[in-house]
Amino acid sequence: MTESLEPRCEIVLDDVQVTLLGTAHVSRISAEQVERLIQSGDYDAVAVELCRNRFNALMDPRSLAQTDLFSVIRQNRVYMVAASLALSAYQQRLADQFGIEPGAEQRMALRLAKERGLPILLIDREIGITLKRISANLGWWKRYTLFTGLLTAMVTSNEVTEEEVERLKEGDVLETTFAEFATDRKDLYVPLIEERDRYMAAKLRREVARLGVKRVLAVVGVGHLKGIADTLGQNPEDAADTLAELERLPTPGRWPKILAWAVLVFILGGFAWGFAMNPDLGWDLVITWVLITGGLSALGTLMAAGHPLTILSAFLAAPLTTLNPAIGAGMVTGAVELYLRKPSVGDFGRLRADVASWTGWWRNRVSRILVVFALSNLGAAIGTYVAGFRIVEIFLSGS
Repeated sequence: MTESLEPRCEIVLDDVQVTLLGTAHVSRISAEQVERLIQSGDYDAVAVELCRNRFNALMDPRSLAQTDLFSVIRQNRVYMVAASLALSAYQQRLADQFGIEPGAEQRMALRLAKERGLPILLIDREIGITLKRISANLGWWKRYTLFTGLLTAMVTSNEVTEEEVERLKEGDVLETTFAEFATDRKDLYVPLIEERDRYMAAKLRREVARLGVKRVLAVVGVGHLKGIADTLGQNPEDAADTLAELERLPTPGRWPKILAWAVLVFILGGFAWGFAMNPDLGWDLVITWVLITGGLSALGTLMAAGHPLTILSAFLAAPLTTLNPAIGAGMVTGAVELYLRKPSVGDFGRLRADVASWTGWWRNRVSRILVVFALSNLGAAIGTYVAGFRIVEIFLSGS
């Protein structure tokens, strides 16, 4: 077998020898190199560029069926789940085009480590935290274009371009996926690469000390190799402090909250003004608000192919939820749709394949709940502004 040219770096942490192996996530050569090194018997632990959620999905696809969708809806994590599905859809395109699952070298490392009874170190940051820190690093317009691009990826049948393949050879599927839809990759570099380099270096240092191992093989994307090696080679940071810093969720901006409460004060003030002027005018304003916000939210739910009772719940909930910045119409419609059309184990099992096509996104009960959540929220949000402008028109015509 020909010797691989996959880059690696040898680092000594105190008395622990760490081999950083730079791999490409779509390369059979990388998988073969991992197999060769582990089977050499030179290592007593294996580290991989995975977080716990990605590890579970890789090792047990059925773990997705254990997802608590009520919690996802209640905690407003629907868009994070949708972005994760976009990543899965993109990886499915790679698998279909190249005939190799992205992360084959990680699967190889995990399988051989398990067979040999070697400890497995999961050193990457949780994908949900990375997604939230990406979102916080982008302006609202770039955030919107990135999200719509990711949604498009879930239903496109286009082949992966040569430029994307070259980026994949640099070793980071996450970076390639998001960079495909971002207008400025610099905005993505810090949370996707620089922070994760520091995080993986700190996690590796902490786990090595905790386990007391002496010889570790760390399988990471080649795009992270230099950053991790440079960080490990510097004066050691306190691993616990570094991990806490890089796991901290960004603080939500103040202006969206201020705007939401300002809209609430304006609308309620308008109702009060209308009733003070004339009770009939006050009721006209209330009816206008109910019909527009409820009607557009119900329309969004209809477009999502929601259950008839879910459509009715959207109409009833939106006029109230739009007056409460803490609750969205999607929280109600998503929960109602989930109650009325509980996904089966088969829906979870087919989810990753289904979201690769437009019709599958609506056909699968799991993904359809996410669509119901998103489109009912979108309808209610549009309705808020349309109804607000209509109320202003009534003010002006009545003054």
